[in-house]
Amino acid sequence: MNTQLQNCRADFPILSREIHDQKPLVYLDSAATSQKPKVVLDAIQEYYQLHNANVHRGIHVLGDESTHIFHESRQRIAQFFGATENQLILTRNTTEALNLIAWGWALDHLSEKDVVITTEMEHHSNFVPWQEVCKRTGAKFEVVSVTQEGLLDLQDLSLKLHRKDGLRVKLVAVVHVSNAIGTRNPVELIAKMAHEVGAMVVIDGAQSAPHLPISFPSLGADVFAFSGHKMLGPMGIGGMIVSQHMLEQMNPVLFGGGMIDEVTTDLTTYADLPDRFIAGTPDVAGAVGLAKACAYLTHLNMNDVEQYDRELVVYTLEKISAVEHVKILGSLDSNKRVGSVAFLLDGVHAHDVAQVLDSEGVAVRSGHHCTMPLHRKFAWAASTRASFSVYSTKTDVDVLVSGLEKVKSVFNLG
Repeated sequence: MNTQLQNCRADFPILSREIHDQKPLVYLDSAATSQKPKVVLDAIQEYYQLHNANVHRGIHVLGDESTHIFHESRQRIAQFFGATENQLILTRNTTEALNLIAWGWALDHLSEKDVVITTEMEHHSNFVPWQEVCKRTGAKFEVVSVTQEGLLDLQDLSLKLHRKDGLRVKLVAVVHVSNAIGTRNPVELIAKMAHEVGAMVVIDGAQSAPHLPISFPSLGADVFAFSGHKMLGPMGIGGMIVSQHMLEQMNPVLFGGGMIDEVTTDLTTYADLPDRFIAGTPDVAGAVGLAKACAYLTHLNMNDVEQYDRELVVYTLEKISAVEHVKILGSLDSNKRVGSVAFLLDGVHAHDVAQVLDSEGVAVRSGHHCTMPLHRKFAWAASTRASFSVYSTKTDVDVLVSGLEKVKSVFNLG
């Protein structure tokens, strides 16, 4: 492991906190939101202190600086995903990006003859928008099943793609890495399968962007959506990389300043791509922070980040598997999962598990993780999830396991 990655924990000021009677903070909730390194916090502060001005059209120094910084940040973010600035549409988060595709593309391209396919393991953000747009267009909404191991049933996907009912699949929306059970889906293969029947492919990359090296051209997808706050950047900024083919078919869904070419009393024309999707003042400071997060992760080397994550997942699977009364959710094959380990504790609700762990300084997530269809399929009332980032350590996992023993003691589980 490279030295920068090994020592990066010191770059995150919040991790020096102590809570609950001077217990060190053990933060294992990075899938919900990651912590931010000091360089990201400093970059946002520096922008506001020294360069703050609205972008475009300002004929003064600060306006020019802010515009230059904004476009430089966009370039850095796009490059992180192996794309160009013109392929990047900035949004508030993955959810907004997916909704932009639903209402800016799917609404105008779906009919009663079409099918949208998603999966049982999707976050609601990659499930509900397609459900809703299908209601409004008459398109059929179908869901690929998940196996008992927690993997996508690719045979089921193939059957749904190669239809005998005369309908055509227009779009396949799939999560790259499950936020609930950590499953890593073979999105390159899925994209190839979907394109063979002429379908567009949308990837929810919220959980893969922080952990895996992403090359948009290599994915073979039409859209890759992501959130800045999952990948060491600030909240309120995210985006999507979009293929030129998809971009040319999309329409704006927000209208106003910035995305306009010309307005008359009879007609409005819109700016060239991708500016037509930037309505109003953009979050320049957010873009600055996200660009710095991309630079930070690039410096750590995303191949090393992926390897480090795998080591943590392997270690966590091993340690938690040894705890009696605990059931790990999803695949036990570390090559098929990324970023997190979710589990059940016999007879104890996930919220109670999380509350006792919090008393030990351990922050985890409990609930259905915005994946109700998945939880209902397997009759999980709720689950507890430990999730990692570059600053997570094996010591964090050891404290988690020790905390689970306290949970068992509190609830008399031997």
